[in-house]
Amino acid sequence: MTNIRQLTFNGDNGEAYFSNDNKKLIFQSKRDGNQCDKMYEYDLIENKITPLPVDRGAFTCGYYGLNDELFISSTIESGADCPAIYKHPNPHKYIWPLRPFHIYSWKSGSGIKKLTAVNGYNAETTAHPFEEKLIFTSMQNGDIDLYEMNYNGQNVKRITTEYGYDGGAFFSPDGEKIVWRAWYPETDEEKKQWKTNLEKKYIEAVPLDLYIADRNGKNKKRLTNNGATNWAPFWHPDGEQIIFSSNKDDWNEKYQSYGHNFELYLINIHSLHVDRITVNDTFDSFPMFSSDGKQLV
Repeated sequence: MTNIRQLTFNGDNGEAYFSNDNKKLIFQSKRDGNQCDKMYEYDLIENKITPLPVDRGAFTCGYYGLNDELFISSTIESGADCPAIYKHPNPHKYIWPLRPFHIYSWKSGSGIKKLTAVNGYNAETTAHPFEEKLIFTSMQNGDIDLYEMNYNGQNVKRITTEYGYDGGAFFSPDGEKIVWRAWYPETDEEKKQWKTNLEKKYIEAVPLDLYIADRNGKNKKRLTNNGATNWAPFWHPDGEQIIFSSNKDDWNEKYQSYGHNFELYLINIHSLHVDRITVNDTFDSFPMFSSDGKQLV
């Protein structure tokens, strides 16, 4: 954690992912007077930020595929404006709105192409390290699950089927496994809570845990079980460790709950040994390694 360099200085910026040559980042940002997120590329060599030339509606979850083809989620079909989202009656309650996103591919000179066919939430797309395959999160069967498809949107396969939330998946460096975050309601009260989330199209802050499995969802293994919100997992290039964000060390005795101070941690997938990476009093999340593992964004 040496040589820390700040990259953005205005707007609300998040989810930055390295290009294959580690020379660029794709990230989402609410800036330039926009009321919802748009997509931007950051040239790390020239230290220059450029907006993607497609900007109708809201955008999220940009990711580089092979040959730096970009995969993004957008509400383009819903119109040019930012779509209306559910407003929780408690203004202090954190919720993640499930906007009507479709997944698109974009490449300079080729334009934008829609990949998903079923309306609803289709986002959190990431790419296989060497096959033209994508893994993504979708509500296309009513629940929120993980799916795999080809770069052209064909050959869609459902990976997870357990009732509850599955999201934010990444392929392992060898392409044989996946890691993701999940919450599976167990009590009647939790199931009712999750049903409300699906009907209102939002996700509220719940305990999230990390899981790994074979790329088809088989041989699932739970990595965390601490009652906190563990999320944003990403594989270290060695394939043996996963970096993630958690508020597990921010326990509030007064409210008997976990707070908003998220730190970065590294977990070994075999021993489940956890090392804390950051120590400060602010929000740290969306950690992503460069392909050689030498840099973290």
